[in-house]
Order: sequence, then structure tokens, then C-alpha cells
Amino acid sequence: RYMCFIFDVKGLYLEHIFLIFLFLVTNVMHELSRSERRLLDAMQKDTTLSQIDLAELSGKSRTSIWRLIREFEEAGLIEGKVALLNPKELGLQIHVMLSVSMVKHTDRTRQEFEAHVQSLPEVMECYSVSGDRDYVLLIISKDMESYNTFLNTQILDHPSVHSASSSFALRRVKYTTALPL
Repeated sequence: RYMCFIFDVKGLYLEHIFLIFLFLVTNVMHELSRSERRLLDAMQKDTTLSQIDLAELSGKSRTSIWRLIREFEEAGLIEGKVALLNPKELGLQIHVMLSVSMVKHTDRTRQEFEAHVQSLPEVMECYSVSGDRDYVLLIISKDMESYNTFLNTQILDHPSVHSASSSFALRRVKYTTALPL
């Protein structure tokens, strides 16, 4: 059992802050063994590997691999398994880093914009950022005309958006979905 003192800090009690900290430490930060790292690294590079292959790569038994994978999924370490498609082969040629400034910085404005961005399939990623702009979006589009239409109708016409600035990728130097373990 943990012991703590309770003080009022801007409406939050230190007890609440401490409990949030404990939740984060126990539920978010998962300390991985070397074999668990090898297992996750192999899985994030190739999801088609069999349990036998994964057991061999990680030095664990096949049954313990099955159990570990289920534990990783339940803990949120494995969010999903997907097929990575080649955008060029699908005719998606334009990659854009779009910096967006908001009209005002209220919770409602942010929530409305973020909900809107979630609905746009052209937006591959969206980050709230520090600095001169409020968001950076990674956009993919088939051509300049499609991107221009998207920018004007889906971004600049949104009531939360003040302005936007596009940077176009000339070529992809590196791309990976594998996290450093």
C-alpha cells in the first residue's frame, strides 16, 4: 500500500497525481526482456512469421510465444496487424507535410479540427506541435490537382483554420514503421 499526503494544487489533489503516476508507471511503461524485444522486433518487421519462427528468433517456446503475444495485445503494446501498401503502385504520388495554424486556441476549436482530421483519408498522420504552427499533417494525394482541391475544401475552408503552409516531399529517403527496441 502506498502512503501519500493530500494537498490542493489547482483543483487536483496530490493523491490523484500520484495515482495517475502509478497508473502510467505500471500500465504504460512495460519493461521488456531481451527475448521479448527480439520477439516484438521480429513481429513489427514481418507479421507473416509463424509462431515457430518467432520462438526460434526470440529463444522461447512456441506456447510461451502465443501467451506473450496475447499479453502484449492486452497491454496495448501490439495495437494491430496490418498490410503496408505501396502508395506509388496505387497512384498516390504526392506526399505533403502541411503546417496548420488555428484561428484561436480553445479546447473546442482543437477538438473540432482534430475530429475533422480523423475523418479525412488523405491525412496519414497528424501532430499537435510547438512553434509557429499548431499542427503538422502528413498528407498523401494522387496528384497536385487532387491535393489543391483537398487543401482548399477540407483544410482551408474549415472554420478552425487560420492558415496553412505546404512542404512537398521530393523523394523518400527513409520510411519505416519499426520502432527502435
